Amino acid sequence: MRSIDGLTLRQMLVSAANNLYNHYPEIDALNVFPVPDGDTGMNMNLTLASGSKEIANKNDDDVFLIASSFSKGLLMGARGNSGVITSQIFRGFADSLKGKNGITTKDLAEAFANGSAIAYKAVMKPVEGTILTVIRESSTALVSYVDKHDVSIEKAMEYLLKEAHASLDRTPELLPVLKEVGVVDSGGAGLCTILSGMNEALNGRFIEKNAVEVQGNETDKTNLANFKEDDEFGYCTEFIMRLGPDSVKKVFNENRFKNWLLAQGNSLVVVRDDDIVKVHVHTLTPGHVLTYAQNYGEFIKLKIENMTEQHTHLTTKPEEPRKEVKTVSQHVPTKDYGMVAISAGKGIDELFVDIGVDKIVSGGQTMNPSIEDIVNAVRETEAKSVFVFPNNSNIIMAALQASDVLADEVKVHVIATKTIPQGIVAASSFSPDLSDKENVKNMKDAIKHVKSGSVTYAIKDTVIDGVAVTKDYFMGITDKKIIACEKKPLNALYKLLNSMVNSDSYLITILLGEDVKDEEIKTISTRLTKKYPDAELDIRRGDQPVYSYLVGIE
Repeated sequence: MRSIDGLTLRQMLVSAANNLYNHYPEIDALNVFPVPDGDTGMNMNLTLASGSKEIANKNDDDVFLIASSFSKGLLMGARGNSGVITSQIFRGFADSLKGKNGITTKDLAEAFANGSAIAYKAVMKPVEGTILTVIRESSTALVSYVDKHDVSIEKAMEYLLKEAHASLDRTPELLPVLKEVGVVDSGGAGLCTILSGMNEALNGRFIEKNAVEVQGNETDKTNLANFKEDDEFGYCTEFIMRLGPDSVKKVFNENRFKNWLLAQGNSLVVVRDDDIVKVHVHTLTPGHVLTYAQNYGEFIKLKIENMTEQHTHLTTKPEEPRKEVKTVSQHVPTKDYGMVAISAGKGIDELFVDIGVDKIVSGGQTMNPSIEDIVNAVRETEAKSVFVFPNNSNIIMAALQASDVLADEVKVHVIATKTIPQGIVAASSFSPDLSDKENVKNMKDAIKHVKSGSVTYAIKDTVIDGVAVTKDYFMGITDKKIIACEKKPLNALYKLLNSMVNSDSYLITILLGEDVKDEEIKTISTRLTKKYPDAELDIRRGDQPVYSYLVGIE
């Protein structure tokens, strides 16, 4: 094959998204840090799913239309640094195809090379040994290869994939921490999975989603891709399940459980009370949901209702009025200033609202919000100038891209807060009497005087920076450095504080996670008052998942 059209490209891109969906847990498992938030695979999976949905209904020969629509879907659905970088790769890929009738071997090489260039520009401080390295080295090799050889599209794609895997294998030599832990870069692995899916479709081996068994024609599959846009269709699936025992069932991780279910449908509600889990989800594949859930326990109660049938029955009634189609309004400023914060935990949400934050975007370390989530929140402030606090290093790029999307509508100032304590201090520094520039300066200055730490459990045995980590023990972490690993979370907290507090510290803020009982407030307060008599203590509920304690020192 000497060139491909839009229909072939569409098949390649959807196949790539499906391949990533099938393998994202393996990519998550490559997480270097032994914390329960190895979400690179999930972030890339949700990003690709958004792009795939955008082109699901497009039966067009125009390669630029397909590529640009896919790129648009990726951009709005991008989550985490890995997802944003992936969206930028395909943005550059699409831009290179403008005005093309088809994609030749040379066009393919130039498109990926341009994708690499655009991705590097999107990252303020590119790090080698990551997905950026893999796309740069493989695309550069492909350009050189097609310049020297007259080859088919299939040969070019196979060569690109081979070079990408070779580059991925070299990532541990470029990032010492990868070598220390014994893994390759997770983002690079995700990219290789994407390219592999494209290559399979190009060679007539289109990849379907493993977890979705859809019989029928292409229309059925299109309905599946569009399912998440409408809750009325599919099956309302509800069940109550008793977890364990661990000797027979898999260990239950609530965040991974929720993330998997989110990929199967929408309207998700998961409530856990000790060993009882209650679930409500709308899905096209209730059988897959139940099979997955049964890995962790046994069902006490089940109920499945066909919403598609209910909808069909309702719409056949002549007296049933048609629903109005509501359009999303553009940003209409009604006030001068607004603030948006990314937060996880009811107590933290309330704290931000008390400070004056207008809109809370749900998300954090274990579930990064999409660019679209942030864009919508900014619009909903109805302000002329909006300050956004990502509160996580893996969300800053998404916030910056949201700012670009809104450039013609509103002034968005992304304050690069990497932790919840930084976000709290930065938002507290806002003054409506100051200009945008003065507020930004004050917020950035305030962040410099905050030390942040956290306590969470380890998901695997490993050694990082000379610290031995034991699975299921609790780690005290500050500045991405593990300070201690203890059997009990309180001991990890005390050792963490010992490394963070000094004679200049005047305020110690501790936010209790959802797994911590209220009684611990008195225990912690009594001990810390004696140990740090000159510092003020602020201990309150944050109710954040995964992290037993979040610590801020000023």
